Amino acid sequence: MAGNEKTSKNVGRKASALLRNPKTPAKVKSVAGSALTQRPDRKKKK
Repeated sequence: MAGNEKTSKNVGRKASALLRNPKTPAKVKSVAGSALTQRPDRKKKK
């Protein structure tokens, strides 16, 4: 994957919801975790 490819905010939000749901299958959680890993880091609040 190229260094400039990032997961969108919308996809990241959905991936987060899937990871928090206890009924989500393990394979889906694996893909969701991978998507979140590709999100840009959050900016630190001052």
